[in-house]
This record gives sequence, structure tokens and C-alpha cells, in this order.
Amino acid sequence: MKNWDILISYLRLPVFIRLLLVGSALLILFGLLIHLVEPSTFHNVFDGIWWAIVTAATIGYGDIVPKTTAGKLVAILLILLGTGVITTYFASVSAAAVAKETALSNGQMRYGKKGHVIIVGWNERVREVLAQLTKSQPSFRCVLIDSTLNALPISYKNVHFIKGNASYDDVLQKANVTEAQMVLITADQHKNEVEADKDSILTLLAMKSLNPSIYAIVEILTGQHVNNARRAGADEVIQTNLLSSFTMANSLQSPGISRAIEALLRQLHDRKLQLIHAEEWCIGKTFSESSQLLLKKRMILIGVVRGEEGYMNPSPHFIIERGDHLFVLSP
Repeated sequence: MKNWDILISYLRLPVFIRLLLVGSALLILFGLLIHLVEPSTFHNVFDGIWWAIVTAATIGYGDIVPKTTAGKLVAILLILLGTGVITTYFASVSAAAVAKETALSNGQMRYGKKGHVIIVGWNERVREVLAQLTKSQPSFRCVLIDSTLNALPISYKNVHFIKGNASYDDVLQKANVTEAQMVLITADQHKNEVEADKDSILTLLAMKSLNPSIYAIVEILTGQHVNNARRAGADEVIQTNLLSSFTMANSLQSPGISRAIEALLRQLHDRKLQLIHAEEWCIGKTFSESSQLLLKKRMILIGVVRGEEGYMNPSPHFIIERGDHLFVLSP
């Protein structure tokens, strides 16, 4: 029974591992055999193994060769048996490498690292997000999930592609969602706004069921689904239409404002907007005093977030309280 269990365990190994074991055993066996047949030529087992390796690999250095008929018969047997095994081994390794490369490019290979970010959906917004993050954070690691792509259209080394529907458990498991740190779910550009929001919320529910602690950022297009996304566990909701309509309305009231906003956004490539906890040194101080202190750290205080309320550029006498978050522009 024990021998049978060993055999079963062996048969469950990958093909190239089994071939490696068989090939190694053959080389050791023939190395020992040639040493026993011609001890005067092959002084030790290592010399025999060396000869077996270069012979089976068809290299044939010729530094040690059998001189007796018995030794040559052993060589013939090694060539007949060993060369086929070694050739098959290298062929299987090559095939495995090609299969792995194909699975990687086609989005079928599972992601095995931890602490990564998952992005759902491919569009120009995601292209720009990845361009900015890979530039500002070289260590940034991301898994992109999309059902419409056949291959990853970009070549960032830290971006791993998974093809499939992000609301399916098997796809999320390939993306290693249980070990992910954050997820960004973008709206499906191929569907109408209501359907896109429903799909985003369904994807959010699937991810939160597998990893309740994952920090989820969801793009929502319609106002009526904002609360649904929050009920489903969204930590942040980005209302794309609200942001774009804000710019459009301000452009109508003040022509040229969109160009100014674009110019500011381009400058943000080297800086970043952050929400930071109000520390002890600013609690009880006014907005104006806190701004002056932050300027010494090359940070610009833009506003204050208190609970669900936000105060953009409040009165200079606005008092910072414990639990507030400061909205700053930092280097």
C-alpha cells in the first residue's frame, strides 16, 4: 500500500518533474555502471555521471570515453535510453514555458502575490490611471480584470491581466482577491448607465463576500445608485457624471475654465491630493493657522472633511477638531 501511494504521488507530479526524476536516475545509474565496468578509465562515480550527462545531452566533450567493448555497449545503451529521455525533458520544459506565456498573455494565469490592487474594466480612464500610478509608484502592483480584452494592451511589468467577468468567483480567485488590498471598479462603457451601475454593484458584492476588508472604490454614473453602492460596501463612490457636469457648468459660466482645470491636472502628475488625519499639533487651531504650518511642509491645505461633510476653503477662523481629515495638496 505504501508503494502504491508513492506511485500515485509520483504520477500526480507535472510531466517535466517526472521526466527530470527519471532522467536523473538514469544518469546516476549509468554513471555508476560505467564506473563498475571501466574503473581504470572512470576513476569514481562522479566521472561516470559526468560522462553520462555530456553523452545523453549529445554534447560529447570526449575528455573521458569508454575503451572496452563492455564500456562501449553501456554507452550505446545510454544513447538509446538517456538521449530520448533528456530530449523529451527539454521539449516538455519548453512546452510548459510556452503554455505559461500563452496563459499569461491570454489572461488565464492566476495571480499569486499579496497586497495588490485590482482594477475592473478596461477603458481610457484606466489607461491613464495605470500610467500615472506606475510612474509615481514603481512598486505599484495591479491585477486588471476585463472580459472584452483578448490580451493586455499595455506593457507594464507590474500589471497582471485576468480575462473574465469580475462578478464570478473563479475569476476573482484567479485575481487572488482574498489577498488584495484595494479594488477600483470602473463603469462598463459598453452598457447604458443604469445597467453599468448594476454590474458595478454586483461586482462589488462578489468581491466583498470573498474579502470583506478590501477597500473598494466604485465608479457610479447615476445618482440613484450611489446609495446602493454604499449599502453594498463601497468605501468610496466616484460619481463620474457629477464631476464632468461640474466642469461643463463652470465652463458655461466662465468660458475657458476647462482648459485651466486641465492645466492644473497636468501639474498634479508630480503632486498628489491627499486626505490626512488631523494630528495633535493642528487640533484646536484655525484653518488659517493650520495652513501656515502645513506650508512649511510644502503642503497646501484645501479643505476639511468632518464626518460626511466637506468644507472647501472654509473661513480662516474655522477650528480644526479631533477626528477631522485635512484635504491637502502634497509634493
